Formats: sequence, structure tokens, C-alpha cells
Amino acid sequence: MNVLGLNAYHGDVSAALVVDGRLIAAVEEERFRRIKHCAGFPHQSAASCLRLGGLEAADVDLFAVSRDPKAHWWRKALFLARHRPRATVSDRVKNLARLRGLPETLAQSLKLDPATVKDRMRFIEHHPAHLASAAFVSPFDEAAVCAIDGFGDFVSTSWGRVRGTALTVDRRIFFPHSLGLLYLAITQYLGFPKYGDEFKVMGLAPYGEPRLVAKLNELVHLRDEGAFELDLTYFSHWSEGVQMTWDDGEPLIGQVFTPKLEALLGPRRRPDEPVLPLHEAIAASLQAVFEDAEFHVLTHVQKTTGATNLCLAGGCAMNSVANGKIRERTRFRNVFIQPASGDNGTSLGAAFAASHQASSCPRSFVMEHSYWGPAADDAAVAAAVDRQRHVFDSHGCAHRTWNDADALDAWTAAQLAGGRVVGWFQGRMEWGARALGNRSILADPRRADMRDTINTRIKFREKFRPFAPSILEERLDDYFVGASADPYMLQVYPVRSDKQSVVPAVTHVDGSGRLQTVSERSNPRYWRLIKAFERITGVPIVLNTSFNENEPIVLTPHQAIDCFLRTHMDVLVIGDHVLERTRVPVTRPLHHLTGVV
Repeated sequence: MNVLGLNAYHGDVSAALVVDGRLIAAVEEERFRRIKHCAGFPHQSAASCLRLGGLEAADVDLFAVSRDPKAHWWRKALFLARHRPRATVSDRVKNLARLRGLPETLAQSLKLDPATVKDRMRFIEHHPAHLASAAFVSPFDEAAVCAIDGFGDFVSTSWGRVRGTALTVDRRIFFPHSLGLLYLAITQYLGFPKYGDEFKVMGLAPYGEPRLVAKLNELVHLRDEGAFELDLTYFSHWSEGVQMTWDDGEPLIGQVFTPKLEALLGPRRRPDEPVLPLHEAIAASLQAVFEDAEFHVLTHVQKTTGATNLCLAGGCAMNSVANGKIRERTRFRNVFIQPASGDNGTSLGAAFAASHQASSCPRSFVMEHSYWGPAADDAAVAAAVDRQRHVFDSHGCAHRTWNDADALDAWTAAQLAGGRVVGWFQGRMEWGARALGNRSILADPRRADMRDTINTRIKFREKFRPFAPSILEERLDDYFVGASADPYMLQVYPVRSDKQSVVPAVTHVDGSGRLQTVSERSNPRYWRLIKAFERITGVPIVLNTSFNENEPIVLTPHQAIDCFLRTHMDVLVIGDHVLERTRVPVTRPLHHLTGVV
């Protein structure tokens, strides 16, 4: 059975293809459209998944959409009758109209008959799609499941359990109460207005002291049995209505907090104003309040299910700082979060949910890596090189091709050890928000100045944002305290005190690191590169950040070369091709450098 899952007319639209209960491809539309968190309809993602699966559109048995316009309709109607938030009603009506027109849109996109598409269409409620996205690709036959996000189909939080192909939802927390909205409100207050900016606040939090927890506790109240409620006088999303735009292009969300929040905390920070110690303290306090609320939910989920395995999903599952504390602060011992836990992942969940609903076959798939997107063969790389070769000399670049991958990996490791910043483009593109060794910018983690170097010369972003360590899985315990293997860079753990000075570029200000474990089985090429770096330096870690510059992660060889040329990377390794800047010194000064070179 061929099932194409779709997240449409929401943020982070995407597509995922499941064939006979196994994932074949999963891609976000932003990579094609070059618009972060792209909304609208995933035309190119759907087509890409079919190409990767070797299928024609007519071969698809089910089209599974991660929204259900009919879900909780009576709750929606009752809420609207009582409160009538004007902007929200208008936006919702438009969005529902697009959802109802999905069969025609999909048919036109894939050149199919609308009646055929409508007959094969399945609407999967947003939160069950979130839950399924983790539960049905996890290594657990039985587990507790929980999804925490902003909202979807009028729900912000849900939990239950999975056993085999049976997924049960035990409890939901409905609009207008949401931990995702709590985090969004403070993110906007702190001067980060774009969709998806919450991760910036998470990175800022370790710079401050959580001295405003008492004030922020006024915004959310914890109730019995894992429930919580927002103090709605601080929020405008439920009363005045908040403009939400899910049209084709960048998603937009209007201000969700009221003037009462500024009365509590002082004037909001404008995006062009400096980040002050007060803002750092607010970020730290928000993270602490959010964690208390999330663990209040998860503690109840564990108590009622009795499970020690947890499948976690939803946008809030991208809070890697909280994720790293789950085993410490709850009785869950094993945690699985798939790499696209936000709304992008609901296409994956919808596909698996529809597949299991239509088939009696047992589960046969476990997600062990994130490389589910398109790849570029050598012909595509060579063509991109030839197309841009005429500008190489003006950028001080030389091109060469290697015939020995092992020798190229050893050479690349030596460049990293010499202080050069390397763009690394290999294999199939990652699924999810993180670059995990196939579309990455890499550097030496031993150099204390490397974080500032990359932020100012290449990424052009806020200096407080940390970079991640990619570590050989077998060396995890040598560098991190109480850590669990995580190939998806979704958990933060303390770096061992005697290692923080060894890898300062990937050690955040609080002594932590958002780790990615790399195994030989899941990404042999990346593992061999890190192993080669370890042989040179004695350190089994490289600094890893996404291959982009204020844009979605690069998808094609042409985009990778373009990003390399317009920034100040030193080397680009793309397949077996190398672009090298010949006008920059191979070695930079070593600051607080340890290990053997």
C-alpha cells in the first residue's frame, strides 16, 4: 500500500511517502521554495517523494492529510459563540475553505482526476498525527505518547499510549490553553517576531539567571491530573483574535500577548534594540517555567500509563534543553523524538496513521536516521560545478575531484584540524530542522573563537546562539554526563567538566551541548570523517551547524556552491568534488587549543 502524507495550509508544510508500512521519503517544502517554514501546499515535496519512491501519482492508494476540519467542531462552535475573536474567525474560515478544496488542489498538482483523489483522501486529526509521527517510527512496541505544541484542530496538548499499531488518546487540553503559546508570547515580547523564533530564546536562556520565575508563573497555572491553564488576561489569541496567515509563502502570526504582559515585565524589546541582562533573565525564567509545566504533564502521563518508554512530539518537543532532562525529572527511562517533531512531522504521522488504519499488518519500520530527502549524484554535482566555474577565480577558489573517498575524508579532517571551515554536502538530505552531517557546515570544536568566527563570517546571526557537537556514538560517555544517544540533535546534556576546555566551541555558556551522536551504521561517511578527525586531534567531535545562511538548509549542489561563494567558508566538499579558497591561510591562530595536531 502506497500512502502519501501531507501537511498543508499550516506552517512547515511537507510530504512523506510510506510504502507497505515503511518510510521511503520525507521532505519539507521550504527546501524547494527557499522560504523558511514555508506555508501553503507542498506541491514540490509531494512530487519529490513520489520520484524518490519511483511512483506515479496514480500509484498512491491513500492521500493522508494531517488536519481534520470536523474535529471538535462543537467545541469550536461554542467557543466562537461565546467570544467571537474577529481576526481568528476570518482566518479560520479561509483556512477551512482551503482544506475542503484539498482534493482539487492535490489533483491539479499531481495531474489526477479530482474524484479519484477525493475517494482516496483521508483526514487525520492534527494531534493524533503528531502522536503517530513518533509512536509508529519508534523502537518501542509499547510506550506512552505525548504531543505538546501551539495548536492544531483546537488542541494544544494530548497524551495516551501506543501498543503495536493501536494508538489511544487518553486526554486532550484544548484551545485557548497552550504551552506553545506561552513560549511564543515571551518570544515575541523579547523581540523575536518571526515564525519559529522560539529556539533563539532557548539559546539565550543560559546567559541569564531565572530570577523572574515568580512573575512568569502568573501566566500559567498547573492543575490536577497533568492539566494547566493560561491566565488569559495576558494573552490576546483568544479574545481580540490574532492574525494567522497560512497562505503560500512565509507563515505569519500576529502578536499574542496583551499590554498586561508589559505591565508585568516592562516595555517589550524591539527587534533592533540590544539584548540586555533583563532579557536574558526573562528568557531563563521562561525556560524554567516551561520546563516545570512540561514535566507536570509528563509526570502525570508516566503515572497514569505506567510506561518507562516515551514517544514525544509537537513543536515543544523541539525544546532540546527540556528533552535532556526528561529522564532526570520523570520516571521515563527511554525517550524517542523523531527529527521533525514540529508541524513538518505531521505529514509523516498522517501517512503512518492512515497506513495502519487501512492494513492489519504489524509495524515493520523503525526510524534510525534522518536522511529521507533527495540526493545529488556525481553528474548533478559536476553539472553545478561547470555552471558556476566561471566565477571561481574571482572568488579565489580552486576546484578538484578526488577518486578516493577515504583519502578525501582524511584530507578534510586535516583541514578542520587546521582551523578551516568546511561545507559538507553528501548523500540524501536530512528530514527535520537540523543538519545532521549531510548538509552541514563543519569546524574544529577545540577553537574557542570558532563560534564567533562562524556566526560573524558565515551565518551572520546572533552571537548568543550555540553550535552543536557531532560525536562518535561510542565516545559519548567520555564527553557528556548522563547522556543518552541521540542521532537527531534534540537533547542537551552537560559537557564533562574536564572536557569543556577541550571543546569550547561546542560548549554553551552553561557548560552544556546539544549533541548529535553519529554511528557507523546510520551515517558511515560522516562517522569516518569524525573518526579521521579524532586520529589527528584525539578529539572524537566536530562542530556541526546547518549548511545555510539565513535561509533554509541547502537542497541542491547549485545552492551549496552559491552559499559557499557568498560566505567565507574555506572549503566545500560536495560528493567527491572540492572547492578550496586558495587565498586564505590554511591555519589560523590556536586559542585554548587542546589535543594533538
